[in-house]
Amino acid sequence: MLHIYYGYGKGKTTCAVGIAMRAAGSDRKVLFSQFLKGNDSGERRSMELIPNITLTPCPDHVKFVRDMTDEEKLQCRQHCRNTFEYCAKEALVGKYNMVIFDEIFIAIENNMLSESELFDFLANAPKNIEIVLTGHNPSEKILKLADYCTEMRKVAHPYDRGISARKGIEF
Repeated sequence: MLHIYYGYGKGKTTCAVGIAMRAAGSDRKVLFSQFLKGNDSGERRSMELIPNITLTPCPDHVKFVRDMTDEEKLQCRQHCRNTFEYCAKEALVGKYNMVIFDEIFIAIENNMLSESELFDFLANAPKNIEIVLTGHNPSEKILKLADYCTEMRKVAHPYDRGISARKGIEF
């Protein structure tokens, strides 16, 4: 089934990590990929310790797209493409019971991936795997495919008061 967690509220990655942990604890194999994120998050360090979770590589540090140089955007785009292509291929061979694309909608929103590629993947993905997508702003076309769909809506966030992301809480 297809799970979508989206919006501008906190908790999308947390949901994806939670379902990955639940699946791994039930002896399912999980492939967890992250887009526009670095290796420096607490969730990655925790998931590395779980035998049934495989993480795709991330750069050591990733800037916000608005702060990237053209060269950094090009490198980031290539990393996103490589990660997506690898995960799509792995999903098709049936090695995993669950494939997670964390922040894929943000990669699409920033032209790092195309929505048509994601749509084609979803249309052709094996029916016996769980697919989890997160990010800000999925299209109605993608939302209509979801079996589970949760929108995270920000009511309050410390960032609005000038407080930066805190290690162990936001990453």
